[in-house]
Amino acid sequence: MAEEVRKVIILGSGPAGMTAAIYAARANLTPLVLEGVQPGGQLMITSDVENYPGFIEGVAGPQLMDVMRKQAERFGATFDQVNVERVELNRDPKILEGDGKTYRCRTLIIATGASARWLDIESERKLRGHGVSACATCDGFFFRDKVIAVVGGGDTAVEEATFLTRFGTKVYVIHRRDKLRASKAMQERALKNPKIEFVWDATVEEVLGSPEHGVQGVRVRNVKTGRVSELECQGFFVAIGHSPNTKVFEGQVDMDPTGYIKTEPFSTRTNVPGIFAAGDVQDRIYRQAVTAAGTGCMAALDAERYLEEKGISE
Repeated sequence: MAEEVRKVIILGSGPAGMTAAIYAARANLTPLVLEGVQPGGQLMITSDVENYPGFIEGVAGPQLMDVMRKQAERFGATFDQVNVERVELNRDPKILEGDGKTYRCRTLIIATGASARWLDIESERKLRGHGVSACATCDGFFFRDKVIAVVGGGDTAVEEATFLTRFGTKVYVIHRRDKLRASKAMQERALKNPKIEFVWDATVEEVLGSPEHGVQGVRVRNVKTGRVSELECQGFFVAIGHSPNTKVFEGQVDMDPTGYIKTEPFSTRTNVPGIFAAGDVQDRIYRQAVTAAGTGCMAALDAERYLEEKGISE
């Protein structure tokens, strides 16, 4: 028996995917959301979201995603927790396969997000959400009048460190080399900032603290001398870049050299008809929940118009 051909399938269930589901469901397109291995996206590991409009006192990340999901379900969106492992995008209908299941659709909204790169040490994992973060814009406010450490040496690290000086009394930048990889203009700005202190030729061995008391410091090792020392701080930001979750789409949709899906200006359309991309999977600059939600809305509207043009919206 042939699988049902869906009008809209949405890959990913973070703010972009959920918003796309809400809009597509309200347009009577009965979207199916394939949630992936981490339903709710990165906000599921974010304890407090204070910059999402509409929540005066802030909201827990999991709570925000639960509200979005229920809103999408209210309008008729359905969900399946499946990890898509293979796709055929350059055909109609598009085919997606994963966990032994096959799905077919006329339009696909890719909202699989991007994952922050972590140091992959046990203490970092233990303290995520308890003083360890990968997003200064999201969490910097919580470290007002505190000492903060940032690890990294590229544009992301220097930009986040500079941003964090608005809140912290001091910001350490820990870098494994003796010079930065960031752009010259950003380097000059950071090197002149009296609140930033660079810790050169150093790698982080351990983040000190506990979930109960938060981050209390970091233990670093000098890669040239082997000397181990500790820096006292109350916040620790990992800024070594992000990786878009696009591996399964390689060779089937246009991407930039780092794997972000390319979309047309002022649109979520990709180079493949009927394929749209929203959220962090196509946004290497802002990476905020509210901007992801905005592009999720755009993708649903773009998909609806595409279906109307093809005469298959009903």
